[in-house]
Amino acid sequence: MAAKQPPPLMKKHSQTDLVSRLKTRKVLGVGGEDDDGEVHRSKISQVLGNEIKFAVREPLGLRVWQFLSAVLFSGIAVMALAFPDQLYDAVFDGAEVTSKTPIRLYGGALLSISLIMWNALYTAEKVIIRWTLLTEACYFGVQFLVVTATLAETGLTSLGILLLLASRLVFVAISVYYYYQVGRKPKKV
Repeated sequence: MAAKQPPPLMKKHSQTDLVSRLKTRKVLGVGGEDDDGEVHRSKISQVLGNEIKFAVREPLGLRVWQFLSAVLFSGIAVMALAFPDQLYDAVFDGAEVTSKTPIRLYGGALLSISLIMWNALYTAEKVIIRWTLLTEACYFGVQFLVVTATLAETGLTSLGILLLLASRLVFVAISVYYYYQVGRKPKKV
């Protein structure tokens, strides 16, 4: 007996049939718009989502501000740790330093904050960027209040102190601006 030959493989034409393809895509749930108005080309992109909508749209100059902040915090921290007398003299124009310990503790705290700033510079996570900006704004705000209270108690005023107070207000404004800009809802593309 002769072995039966298998029938020749027939190519399915349903893949080329436009109506059949549309029915298949409808059953799979792809090709149409979802609730957000996005059109997915495949089930994989529908399940995984569109990475563009998760990307942080950074405001212009944010990374420059983060870099400048990290450098500023690091520089003042090193100066407070290594040269506490000179830092105090630069801010309070000739006032006598009674103890170097509080200034060095201040330098240690600033060094810790600067490490956070340096790490935030390399992240793309919106929450981390916002928290570091909020930390920065709070720090500058508290420093402004403390220096203002110290001026009220001692009565010392100098150009250095007034420049410090003005710069702290500007730094608070910049940090708060970027904080709100990073937290804004992105516009639909």
